[in-house]
Amino acid sequence: MSEKHVIKTQWKGDLTFQAEIDNHKLIMDAPVASGSKDLGPGPKKLQLASLSGCTGMDIVSILKKMRVEIKALDMEVQGELTDEHPVHYKSMHVVYTITGTDLPVAKIEKAVRMSEETYCGVGALYRKAIPVTSEIKIVEG
Repeated sequence: MSEKHVIKTQWKGDLTFQAEIDNHKLIMDAPVASGSKDLGPGPKKLQLASLSGCTGMDIVSILKKMRVEIKALDMEVQGELTDEHPVHYKSMHVVYTITGTDLPVAKIEKAVRMSEETYCGVGALYRKAIPVTSEIKIVEG
């Protein structure tokens, strides 16, 4: 039987909502210019954060199994929005910046590819709807 995830979300006034996810509270809101208080990120941008968290966790785990030690993994996820309603992302691009000493480029590329093609469920879902591209930057240090 497949696993099922359930979250609960409450309206907190204005355009503010609080989601409870595994006993963690997350505030979502809109900017002041939209008539709210900007108490948290908007739901669209959380889609970008979900992608970075999913693929980042994969990559760190895979590199650990490959015995590749990194000092840092930073990701920037860029999402391009449509002009028409419903406004949604029409593409996403992930920039992986991996810092370390004498890093094995082939293993890093393989770890990213494994996350993108096999393990990251968030990216797999997004790729069914829009183009998701990526690039890797390696920083010696």
